[in-house]
Amino acid sequence: RMLMGATASVHAIEAVDRYLVTILDHGLNASTFTARVIASTQADMRDAVIGAMGALKGPLHGGAPGPVLDMLDAVGQPENAASWVDQELSSGKRLMGFGHRVYRTRDPRADVLKAGLRKLPQDNPKLVLAEAVEIAALAALAKAKPDRALDTNVEFYTAVLLDAVGIDRSLFTPLFAVGRTPGWCAHILEQQATGKLIRPASRYVGPKPSS
Repeated sequence: RMLMGATASVHAIEAVDRYLVTILDHGLNASTFTARVIASTQADMRDAVIGAMGALKGPLHGGAPGPVLDMLDAVGQPENAASWVDQELSSGKRLMGFGHRVYRTRDPRADVLKAGLRKLPQDNPKLVLAEAVEIAALAALAKAKPDRALDTNVEFYTAVLLDAVGIDRSLFTPLFAVGRTPGWCAHILEQQATGKLIRPASRYVGPKPSS
């Protein structure tokens, strides 16, 4: 209601709720680990959450869903999906919304969000386009990189779901922060109550001194 200036539909509310719950917590990702490191110094929750937001700002962590829509816009029509994907891979470019640093199978969160899309009105042409791009991308990635498990990740269907309910892509990362903040807070409270100062050691791997 605050974003749109009117009461949202039940479908839109359920979709955003599904998204917020799905991304509530996800282990020691970059922003959550940052929050715990700051909390371990006995800084207060505000400082730890601000630090987590700083880590989330980078495109490798919190900024991927927006470029997924840029990719779909570039493809344009479902019939263009296969040729566009092949051209991108041939140019050595990355397909946004595919592959994950942790998962070597399909990101289970992607299926949760895709299931939410099925509850929305199905007259949205971008949903058809997204499915065509996903099919083309998975086939092309399996062929081009058979030694790597590159499957659909949460960012792909985050972009499609939030766009389908009218959330502007410029708000995707802030909305991610809204959903992740309760998870950050839980980690911060746990670190403050039971943890010690987080002080990782580093190992020198450069050349040995000559003498």
